[in-house]
Amino acid sequence: MSRTGHKSRISGASTAGVLITLGIIYGDIGTSPLYVMRAIIHGADSISEMFILGGLSLVVWTLTLQTTIKYITITLRADNKGEGGIFALFALIRKRTKWAFLFAMIGGCTLLSDGVITPAITIVSAVEGLIIVNPRIPVVPIALIIITLLFFIQKYGTKVVGNSFGPIMLVWFTMLGTLGLIQIVQYPMILKALNPYYGYYFLTHFPEGFLLLGAVFLCTTGADALYSDLGHCGLKNIRISWTYVKTTLLLNYFGQGAWILINVDNVNEWTNPFFAIMPPWFLMFGIGIATIAAVIASQAMITGSFTLISEAISLNFWPKIKINYPTNIKGQMYISSINWILYLCCVFVVFFFQKSANMEAAYGLTINITMLMTTLLLSVYLYYRKVPIYLIVLLLAVYLFIEGAFLVANLNKFIYGGWFTFMLGSLLFVVMYVWFSGRKIKNSFIEFAKVENYVEIITELHADESIAKCATHLVFLTKANKTSDVETKIIYSMLNKQPKRADVYWLLHVDILDEPHVLEYKITHLIPDIMIKVDFKIGFKVQPRVNLFFHQVIEEMSRNNEIDLVSKYESLRKFHVMSDFRFIVIDRIQNYDFDFPPREQFIMDMYAVFKKFGISEVRALGLDTSNVTIETVPLYVDKDIPVLLTPHEQKKH
Repeated sequence: MSRTGHKSRISGASTAGVLITLGIIYGDIGTSPLYVMRAIIHGADSISEMFILGGLSLVVWTLTLQTTIKYITITLRADNKGEGGIFALFALIRKRTKWAFLFAMIGGCTLLSDGVITPAITIVSAVEGLIIVNPRIPVVPIALIIITLLFFIQKYGTKVVGNSFGPIMLVWFTMLGTLGLIQIVQYPMILKALNPYYGYYFLTHFPEGFLLLGAVFLCTTGADALYSDLGHCGLKNIRISWTYVKTTLLLNYFGQGAWILINVDNVNEWTNPFFAIMPPWFLMFGIGIATIAAVIASQAMITGSFTLISEAISLNFWPKIKINYPTNIKGQMYISSINWILYLCCVFVVFFFQKSANMEAAYGLTINITMLMTTLLLSVYLYYRKVPIYLIVLLLAVYLFIEGAFLVANLNKFIYGGWFTFMLGSLLFVVMYVWFSGRKIKNSFIEFAKVENYVEIITELHADESIAKCATHLVFLTKANKTSDVETKIIYSMLNKQPKRADVYWLLHVDILDEPHVLEYKITHLIPDIMIKVDFKIGFKVQPRVNLFFHQVIEEMSRNNEIDLVSKYESLRKFHVMSDFRFIVIDRIQNYDFDFPPREQFIMDMYAVFKKFGISEVRALGLDTSNVTIETVPLYVDKDIPVLLTPHEQKKH
């Protein structure tokens, strides 16, 4: 018996699908023209035609090699039943490669930490356009108001405004391409930047050229987030829309370059060529659209962070925390604690750095590490897919070289702001590593027994009326993957701690699968009419609402006459009162008389601290707290206890 659920997604290419894709996944990479060219020219000792052509050439080929070839062409094929992202990629290989969890953790943490810069740098960059209109306009307060409103509305969901994201981003990209094309017509020689020679010249002839790779890298910072949103949009829609997005981005970059070379004598430290290419009459409208696009980019980051943490919880990388679903849109969630942590980090970034030009120093370093981790995990995935070794080696050689070069250049940003995202990523990694390792240590002490060895005694317990009935239906949560197994701790609770008589004993087992959207169950009658096991197979992107799922199972079993849900008590049965259920959750705690080795003890101490900030397993599984009993049992029972006491011999007189 099974039931399967799946998440509805945009699978085939369509006009509506392409429009939705524009609104969902291109916010980060699509708003990069706000600051990339400014970052390049502000790092220049002097501006010349070869310098601008070289910088533009590097932007062109970075977008081509990193975004188009690595992500759009290769990485998007590494999907997990249509889902993408570094955790989905890890789920494809984790059973074969035990150490891959480190790469996945590092990549996930750095993606989250760099993401907090997105709202700050995009929104502040957009609002700074107002300085052109009036230099005394207070940018920081305006940006903080927008950021505050953005994070505040998250708990209500984004269903209404989300429907407009696609059309707005279509206007945005069309505006980018049009503004750029107007400038290119005035200086068509700028198209020479398509030649990679100018990029090579930039790196080899300008002393600051290599370090400015950190600024060039900002043009591709949304590529990994694009992979994470694969499941929302579908491969075909992403590839079709990317053709238009990349074209408009390059037109805008070329247009900015053309304007710089036409007006090279007017370029100063306050110049942002993105706004400079706008006609005066268009400026206010352009700033408005840029601000809205920045908000959409920020919204994508926030939503992506919620999804990433949700996946981390399912993969046992993060403590269980409360997840809300504010709308009926599939996949839309709200995690209060993460929302306000992101908000405080964004506010800190705005207050600390003040200007978007300063934020550029903090942006890009950790996302560069995410891309490196994706490259390593992708190579392992391709190996298991039996891709020829020489192609995998070629992939590693090309992208470890490219991303390694970007990383060296980005490390120059560390003391200027990169330390913040690196520190934040490191803190996130500590939480993930401790939680994953702590659970692994605890699970290593689980012992299993065969149910068949206890059939007789459980049957006798079930019939022993001298023992007060604990519940009509007694439900234990079990970690036993094998249908025939049960934890010794459950047997101990049932028979020893306090004999528990019930009419029906249930064993519920939740198995989180490597596939994203599976929702199935299997029923096994271990002892006819006495003990039943229900195995839930749940995808790592499905919220494990076990209480709801279990009620659906027993209702279906009742309809099929497999169980009787009417109370067994005579006084209640004649009124058709439903049976009572009681859940037993066993919490294993460390013995006071047992110490781990120093490293493991440190992990377990930290694990206990992090556990206090999460929610209980009862709440995480959606159980009704009014009928749940939590029992604590020792984590470890040493069967060979050394004799520490010696009998006292009485003296003879």
